[in-house]
Amino acid sequence: MFTRRRILAVSLAWSAAPAASAQQRRATPGAAAPLTDQDRHDVQRIEAHLNALRSLTASFLQISDQGGVAEGRIFLQRPGRLRLDYADPTPLLIIAARGQIIQHDRELKQTSYLPLGASPAAILLRERVELSGEVTVSAVERSAGTLRIALVQTEDPRSGRLTLVFRDAPLQLVNWVVVDGQGATTRINLTNIQTGVAIDQRMFEFREDPPQRGN
Repeated sequence: MFTRRRILAVSLAWSAAPAASAQQRRATPGAAAPLTDQDRHDVQRIEAHLNALRSLTASFLQISDQGGVAEGRIFLQRPGRLRLDYADPTPLLIIAARGQIIQHDRELKQTSYLPLGASPAAILLRERVELSGEVTVSAVERSAGTLRIALVQTEDPRSGRLTLVFRDAPLQLVNWVVVDGQGATTRINLTNIQTGVAIDQRMFEFREDPPQRGN
């Protein structure tokens, strides 16, 4: 079973480790191989797809490399809103809104806050998704019906890696994988995906008694 803080660290944060120093960043080998023309084409396709995506709901299954498993529902609305509603026995609720991430433990009645910029989720929630600048595409991989794109922070590639996995033709985000700065890996798989749906805006408001789960 995940520890509660560990769930947040591996599912939404770039790294549970301290950021590398400027000297370490300068000494870091190149984080990415040169992209081919096909790679750049696929990156542009993914950018266009994510920018066209305004809302998404799905069931999720979260699996750690140590065997921990949690599940629940995800609600995403661009720009800036995300909700991970963990099912029992994991008493967690995570909401991203108004530039911050809120984690609430229903059992302990404890709430913690992080800036949204500390999370790779910020990439998906921006008004304009750009897979360049603050992030660097470190790899693009293709297999039968699947397209994977790996991202690192440009200024600190050691802080972790986010891999987005899409079902291709047509594109649809089906899972993502976070490798934190200590090498711990967590995968979140999406099922029962619905896009372009209306989501009750109260789902992105933090309250001690959250609204009922649903669309």
